[in-house]
Amino acid sequence: MPFGFYIIMAAQFFSALADNALLVVAIFVLKDAHAPGWQIPLLKLFFTISYVVLAAFVGAFADSMAKRRVMLISNTIKVVGCAMMFHAVHPLAAYAVVGLGAAAYSPAKYGILTEYLPHRLLVVANGWIEGLTVGAIILGVLMGGLLIDPNLSERLLALDLPLIDTGLDTTVEISLAIVGGLYVLAALFNLFIPDTGVKLKPLHGSASALLADFTHSYKALWRDKLGQISLAVTTLFWGAGATLQFIVIDWADRALGMGLSQASKLQGVVAVGIAIGAIMAARRITLKGSVRVIPLGIAMGLLVPLMILVTSLWTAVPVLILIGACAGFFVVPMNALLQHRGHLLMGAGHSIAVQNFNENLSILVMTGLYAALLAGGLSVYTVMVVFGLFVAATMFMVGKWHQANQRRRDDVALLDDGFGH
Repeated sequence: MPFGFYIIMAAQFFSALADNALLVVAIFVLKDAHAPGWQIPLLKLFFTISYVVLAAFVGAFADSMAKRRVMLISNTIKVVGCAMMFHAVHPLAAYAVVGLGAAAYSPAKYGILTEYLPHRLLVVANGWIEGLTVGAIILGVLMGGLLIDPNLSERLLALDLPLIDTGLDTTVEISLAIVGGLYVLAALFNLFIPDTGVKLKPLHGSASALLADFTHSYKALWRDKLGQISLAVTTLFWGAGATLQFIVIDWADRALGMGLSQASKLQGVVAVGIAIGAIMAARRITLKGSVRVIPLGIAMGLLVPLMILVTSLWTAVPVLILIGACAGFFVVPMNALLQHRGHLLMGAGHSIAVQNFNENLSILVMTGLYAALLAGGLSVYTVMVVFGLFVAATMFMVGKWHQANQRRRDDVALLDDGFGH
């Protein structure tokens, strides 16, 4: 891999690290304020709303200037959101601003891979990026859990800096100051990302023109026989993954008696499994063979209801790792295939914007339904069974969809065309 790829990975690592640490801190703020339980999954909804509402614009924005500049601007927006929470703005509103930065960041983060690397390295690159992102999720969740631990925060607050009065007096303030520092560090790495030299696409003059352009890209990707399958899989994965994040916290509290600081570490256990699966996929699956991993999505869904039988930490850990490994193994090749098809059809930024729209709409719907089910009084155990069976059934239908495409003998020709044969 060229050296610039590792700079991209470093920038992504620290930005994702801060995102996930901030989520745990935001949950802590809501719990500390005795907010209703259904507000907690709404954090993800407010974070992802920008991905959906601004999908038609962020892709064009990412393609209109150097990706490194887009990433720098996006991290600056995240710093603003973190500062808002520091100044006692409601966590849902502050995290929504962070989500705005993330929505602008994503097309540049993934789009730069297709600009900077040849397609033969895309699966490997995605394996590294997803593995590193999952590593950031693990460490970010663990860091967030540690930062809200009163014992650690008291020690951090007791530290004195010569001639400097930090003005930090509470657990929340010291936690948010550290998270903000991570965003600043990510922005510094953005400054050293190489320019790919790809021709820029100027922004259209009107919102209607951008919407029409996005609609064209959206239809083109869903009509593509390989694009539609990979888009369906990644859409389901991110919606399910976001919901599972909150299910694990609620389940750990009820089944294992764990508080937020401890339960957040179990999210890291799932992320370990995702990293293992992502690395295995990067080593074993080629771009052409990416659609063969669909059955692992079915397996992931069927494993989730098994969590209701778990009553101890020692049995919870291997089950959660296995769930994560199935998820990581099937999503990395599908993500790479989607990026490749999108890059060929419409350009990196536009295709990632379409991908983000679908995936984050899925997150909005699934986390919103989860919040509604909790508000309606359903137990987390019932939700887990429904959730797992839904994921398995949907992945099964996607597999049948792909088989129908194969019977029309379209896939082979499209894949060959995509590689220039």
